[in-house]
Amino acid sequence: MIYIMRSSFILFFVSTLFLQGTLGSFICEELPTNVCGFAIATSAKRCLLENSSGNDGKVEYQCKTSEVVVANMREHIETDECVDACGVDRNSVGISSDALLDSQFTSKLCSLACYHNCANIIDLYFNLAAGEGVYLPDLCNKQRTNPHRAMAELSSNGGPIEGAADAPAPSPVSF
Repeated sequence: MIYIMRSSFILFFVSTLFLQGTLGSFICEELPTNVCGFAIATSAKRCLLENSSGNDGKVEYQCKTSEVVVANMREHIETDECVDACGVDRNSVGISSDALLDSQFTSKLCSLACYHNCANIIDLYFNLAAGEGVYLPDLCNKQRTNPHRAMAELSSNGGPIEGAADAPAPSPVSF
């Protein structure tokens, strides 16, 4: 009896591996546009939503593969819970660090529900912030303790929050 159960488990495991390889890669261009934003392909490249004008003049949306590679994450579609907790819009075209200047957005991004549960979104904004000379963990700490001061510092000099110059190179955020 144990031999049959063990054989069944091994057969199931091997079938799962075979099926996973057979189904192919997780490709951005094959995703529906309503789940494209904040998705990551098998190649570890971020998916992004792009728009263009169709022949009839209507705006058409397509999911495309970007050249931005995410370390340690593949085949990921962001959950609705994280999209809501972090205050992001999966249907927006393009992304900008300007969102960090919006205190309501930064408040949601730095909320414990987002910061501790949504590594993909935090990684993305960590890298966007670093590109502006801002160290996201410092910004979030200030946002939690004194949100007005955090926004004033960020907008007054157009960039770095104290400590950002010593920030490590952009990398995935670990919790």
